[in-house]
Amino acid sequence: MSTITTTDGTEIFYKDWGSGQPIVFSHGWPLSADDWDTQLLFFLQHGYRVIAHDRRGHGRSTQTSDGHDMDHYADDLAALTAHLDLQDAVHIGHSTGGGEVVHYIARHGQSRVAKAVLISSVPPLMLQTEANPDGLPKSVFDGFRDQLAANRSEFYWDLAAGPFYGFNRPGTKSSEAIVHNWWRQGMMGGAKPHYDGIAAFSETDFTDDLRKITLPALVLHGDDDQIVPYADSGPLSAQLLPNGTLKTYSGFPHGMPTTQAGTINADLLAFIRS
Repeated sequence: MSTITTTDGTEIFYKDWGSGQPIVFSHGWPLSADDWDTQLLFFLQHGYRVIAHDRRGHGRSTQTSDGHDMDHYADDLAALTAHLDLQDAVHIGHSTGGGEVVHYIARHGQSRVAKAVLISSVPPLMLQTEANPDGLPKSVFDGFRDQLAANRSEFYWDLAAGPFYGFNRPGTKSSEAIVHNWWRQGMMGGAKPHYDGIAAFSETDFTDDLRKITLPALVLHGDDDQIVPYADSGPLSAQLLPNGTLKTYSGFPHGMPTTQAGTINADLLAFIRS
């Protein structure tokens, strides 16, 4: 099993397959590198080197007691890219992973990075504040924490079976296999890292980070995203990115890299090749 050890002793698990230009994938909360398996195989078959890691406290990485914030997430990603000596990399982040990518590039610079992609991502800021009145109230995220603490297993199943993939929408065919795989990944990680991670993805303001990223950046978002509402995320991130492009998908859910993998993979490939 491939791991690196960070300066605070945390072991970060990662997959590293193939050769060619590297594409680095950052997963969403509370999942793991496994959530990218469809993309990893697709881009591997198209001649790219693909890398995906389990965020600290998630998947097969150490279930640390602390460090579950965007600074540590970004620093862990930087440690991985340095360990593998990645150059000219394309960084792709989904949901919380999009925040990780943005904060990593802004915090550690663009020298190793060629392009970035944010998919259904949390930037600029999910939380409702005076400066962000259209964000989600803190009570929404407090509810997540309460449900996680009360019965994490049931909370994760209901989230995957309902709004994450849009399986709660009338006429949408659910997939028990997809739901079970989401639940499996979630339960691999640690309860405390996931609990603390809710604040990391909801309360971090990425506005200044987005403004610092001058390389080509693609923002992909579905307009039926029930987890990270479209109007206050994708369009705003694209506007803040100096070289950002927004692509909106009608009716696509938050988990569109899984349920709409064919469309998403083709659009990612076109952007990387452009």
